[in-house]
Amino acid sequence: MSQQQQPTRQQGDQTSEPIKYGDVLCVKGELGEKAVKPEDAAMMQSAETAVLGKTKKGGPAAVMQSAANVNVSAGLVQPGDVTDVAAREGVTVTGTTVPGANIITESVAGQVVGQYIQPTGAGIQRSRGTAGGGQQEGVTSGGGGGQQQEGGGGGGGAITIGQALEAAAQTIPGKPVDQCDAAAIQAAEVRATGSNVIIPGGVAATAQSAAAYNESMIRDEDKVKLGDVLSSATKMLPADKPATRQDAEGVVGAELRNKPDMSTTPGGVAASVTVAARMNERSQQQQS
Repeated sequence: MSQQQQPTRQQGDQTSEPIKYGDVLCVKGELGEKAVKPEDAAMMQSAETAVLGKTKKGGPAAVMQSAANVNVSAGLVQPGDVTDVAAREGVTVTGTTVPGANIITESVAGQVVGQYIQPTGAGIQRSRGTAGGGQQEGVTSGGGGGQQQEGGGGGGGAITIGQALEAAAQTIPGKPVDQCDAAAIQAAEVRATGSNVIIPGGVAATAQSAAAYNESMIRDEDKVKLGDVLSSATKMLPADKPATRQDAEGVVGAELRNKPDMSTTPGGVAASVTVAARMNERSQQQQS
C-alpha cells in the first residue's frame, strides 16, 4: 500500500515556478511550498538504501529525483542545492516488521510522504535510515511490539490491533494526541477487547486524557505525543485480536468523524490498523 499523492501537475510543464513538494507529495505547511532540490532527493535515496538495500521504484526518492531533475533542467535550482527545512529536520525511512510484513514509512521534515507493505519472514525487526539533520544510521533489534500480551490472542502470527497501535507509535511518535487520535484509539480498544466499556487507565482512557490536556497547551513541545500513549499498547490491552477489514473500517470511521478535512492521518492510528487488516487478509488468501 502506498499513501503517496499523485503529482498534481505534469512535471514537464513549462513554468517559471519550480516543482514544489506540495505538487508531488502529500505534505502541508512550509514544506509544501518548498522547491524539491537535488540534495533532498539524494538524502531520501540514501535513507531508502539504508533500510531497503536499494531505492524503491516509483517511491518518494524516485519522485523527488524526477522533480529535482526538472527543476535543475529549467534552471530554477542548482545542482547541489538543498531545501533548508529538509536539511534541518532531515528525511527518514523506517521499517517496522510484524509477522509476515515490513511496514515501510518514509518522511521528509517529519511529514509522512509514503507508506507501504513489504513482505518479510516471521519475526519482529525495526530498522531506520535517516539523512540530513543528523548522521545516517541503521538499527535492528528483536522483540518489542510483536509479543503476545497477557489476556490477548496472538492470532497465529496475524497482526493484532494492539500491534497496529504500536506501529503508529513507532511511525509518528512525535505527533501530539488530538481528539481524532483519541476517537480512533477508543474504537480500536473496543474492537480489540470486544467490550464497549472504556477501561480505566487503559489505552483509550489515556488517549482521551492526553487529548484533553493538549487542548490547553499552546506549544507542541509541551503536548503529550502519540508515542507516549501507544508505545506499550499491547501490554495495556487486557485482550487483543487480529485486525480485520471490519475493525479497520470502524477505526477509520471514528477518526474521520472528528476531522474537518475527512482524511486520515498518514501513518496514524487508522492508517496502521488498515495496513494490518490488509496484510492479514492477504495472508489468509495465501494460506487458502
